[in-house]
Amino acid sequence: MFEKLTDANFDEKVLKSEKLAVVDLSAEWCGPCRMVSPIVHELANEYEGRIVAGELNVDDNPVTTALFKVRNIPTVLFIKGGQVVDKQVGAVPKATYKALIEKYI
Repeated sequence: MFEKLTDANFDEKVLKSEKLAVVDLSAEWCGPCRMVSPIVHELANEYEGRIVAGELNVDDNPVTTALFKVRNIPTVLFIKGGQVVDKQVGAVPKATYKALIEKYI
């Protein structure tokens, strides 16, 4: 399942989740972000029930963006147990994200 994440629901949906969370921090105007977003959607379907996957718009959610010190987008955070266990900055192939998911689930 793919989640639309916000400053308001981030704590509940991501930080308190017992599953690995894959969080795509992006913006509508960002070209590389438009390449990453469909990949994260696919991963949400492929790992249904095993991970939490979602997207957070950095322009609309400055609190969470600042909390994780996101300076460049797209940034995909891998969060487990309320802590960032890994991150990927910039657009990369789907296999890179899959390898990180497999490492942490």
